Amino acid sequence: MNSLEKFKKKKDFLICIDSDGCAMDTMDIKHIKCFGPCMINQWNLEKWKSPILKRWNEVNLYTLTRGINRFKGLALALEEINERYIPVEGLNEFIDWTHSTKELSNESLERQIKIQKQNITCLKKALDWSRAVNASINELKDEEKLPFDGVYIGIKEAKKFADVAIVSSANEQAVLEEWKKHGLLDNVDIVLTQNTGSKAYCISKLVEKGYDRNNVLMVGDAVGDLDSAKLNNILYYPILVKKENQSWSRFTNETLELFISNAYKGKYEEKVIKEFKENLSGDK
Repeated sequence: MNSLEKFKKKKDFLICIDSDGCAMDTMDIKHIKCFGPCMINQWNLEKWKSPILKRWNEVNLYTLTRGINRFKGLALALEEINERYIPVEGLNEFIDWTHSTKELSNESLERQIKIQKQNITCLKKALDWSRAVNASINELKDEEKLPFDGVYIGIKEAKKFADVAIVSSANEQAVLEEWKKHGLLDNVDIVLTQNTGSKAYCISKLVEKGYDRNNVLMVGDAVGDLDSAKLNNILYYPILVKKENQSWSRFTNETLELFISNAYKGKYEEKVIKEFKENLSGDK
């Protein structure tokens, strides 16, 4: 299911769906309970815990940088911490890696540490942090990792007309476990996560399977999802923060029909993207 090389186009339409914060109601809980607190512990930031966690949640959940890759989000946070609170040893080397690597994953970071050898303090801490985050996520209770209302029926309806791909920057094991537990994988053709490459890269490789770009839709909840769609000249449908259930209902009852009848592109897509940007900018 996860092999780009073996994946073959079966239908004329393709729908790519993000996981955390889009299909799964897991984004808030993972950042609030796992990502931020693990950073506090790894860099001994308990003294400034409250303002740092507040900024972490603003950047990663409630503004236009929502959904940023974990390592890029960490780089932004550590830059602020370095400026406002304490020096972060090896920060520049870590930031350089986030800009230069083609794969923002634990495996890529491990390779960089072996290659670089010097000034790797921040690189090693970032890897330990990421591993701690994954372990912390695994400890979350099942009732804290549920799909949004309407996701199951939405994906089931989508599968009638389109090939369905998960395109996520999250940890592969977590995505597979969460989607399988709730029966969502039954209507999914391929799962692409952080270890495959960026969302833009994954979409580009899927499009190469023979889809007309006007027949490919990315469903996401963050600006990174929109950017990945536009880089590949495909369509975008937003799941609005704090309005996820309504967004999925609209997808099933309105958007899907417009998409498969080639009536989505244009005014309708422009309208929903405008709503999306306003929702994340606080301009409601």
